[in-house]
Amino acid sequence: MMGDRRIDQAALFYEFSLERHVPADHMLRSIDRFVDLEGVRAHLAPFYSLIGRPSIDPELLIRMLIVGYCFGIRSERRLCDEVHLNLAYRWFCRLGLDGDVPDHSTFSKNRHGRFRESDLLRHLFETVVDRCMREGLVGGEGFAADASLIKADANRQRCVPGAAGLPPEAASRAINEYLAVLDDAAFGGATPVVPKFISPADPASRWTGADKGPAYFAYSTNYLIDLDHAVIVDVEATTAVRQAEVGAVRTMIERVAERHDLQPARIAADTAYGSAEMLDWLVNKQQIAPHIPVIDKSGRDDGTFARSDFTYDPAADTYRCPAGKTLKRNRRAFRTPRPNAPPDDTYRYRASKADCDACTLKSRCSPNTPARKVTRSIYEGARDIAREIAKTDAYVTSRRERKKVEMLFAHLKRILKLDRLRLRGPQGARDEFHLAATAQNLRKLAKLIPPPVPATA
Repeated sequence: MMGDRRIDQAALFYEFSLERHVPADHMLRSIDRFVDLEGVRAHLAPFYSLIGRPSIDPELLIRMLIVGYCFGIRSERRLCDEVHLNLAYRWFCRLGLDGDVPDHSTFSKNRHGRFRESDLLRHLFETVVDRCMREGLVGGEGFAADASLIKADANRQRCVPGAAGLPPEAASRAINEYLAVLDDAAFGGATPVVPKFISPADPASRWTGADKGPAYFAYSTNYLIDLDHAVIVDVEATTAVRQAEVGAVRTMIERVAERHDLQPARIAADTAYGSAEMLDWLVNKQQIAPHIPVIDKSGRDDGTFARSDFTYDPAADTYRCPAGKTLKRNRRAFRTPRPNAPPDDTYRYRASKADCDACTLKSRCSPNTPARKVTRSIYEGARDIAREIAKTDAYVTSRRERKKVEMLFAHLKRILKLDRLRLRGPQGARDEFHLAATAQNLRKLAKLIPPPVPATA
């Protein structure tokens, strides 16, 4: 039979438990176990006045931001609406049923003020990394590094030629931040090359066509991950050029060693990080084994002998050609001693013209020059070590494990919806990248660390 019509009749009293209405398997329950914000108030205390009207609880703002980045809610206006309506979000933010959700403008005010002045989001990220270490998710033996392009909040149709520079009447917070980082190795100082186009809305973003499609303005998010469980141990925002991305890896390795006392034995990365200077820094200054392909442009496609066909003798500091002749750096004594390091960081070894003239292999060695010349980088020793590592089984394993960082970037863009920045300027990029990396580590903790089993009666 048909049931009775339900009439909406307000009751005088309600008994409602917010705790009971949040499912036991909800992801926020697992994440909440690892969110430790006890130090947030102490960290921010110097940036609040001792008098005046009480402010919004900063812990509430941080919890709301964690919810937004864990569930891909990019808009702060929408985040406030979702927290207002969703019971699980209210439970996680400690709002109860009748707690007031702060206005969306509160986030902007605090972000541009005390959050950035205190570097709170970096502090929050490092706190989560420390928790991952205490839970045993960070081995510290092997790291991987890579960068991914994230579109900036800049219209590619509204740009000016890079050679023309910014118009003198242009003024904004993003432009002021750009001018402040012109000498920063991660942004303006990364390369002297003038970009093809500049965005007046976000001049620190870089015009790039690295994706082989239509060019756009972008930043690079750089990850340094531990290979055991793909925990992000450091993150850095840079402009979208290779020099800045390579420099970011150095910054992250040094920072992780200083703040977390982590010194890996090996690091895996792609060919973009295989420059001679980078390999030398890893091998000789950090004592880290580079599981990285070497950038080598010494091969030839005209059928003549390549540099690999010449044998280097480190004791005599000479090369020996396929015909058995010797190539030397200096074939005569100079009155003025030559500097040990050449200006372009490249040594040149030359064969004797008499040896080359009488050689039967000259047509395959130096058909267009009187004598053969071979160049060698001053960092060639580190490059040779990297080449030897590339022949080992451990290198093959590292190349396979390196894909974990690519999976994190895919998760960042597809699940957390961070394929385009919402904030502008270098500081905006740092804020978003720190929050996204924090959310990824929290989700990793929730997935890998099971909840405690309740004790039976």
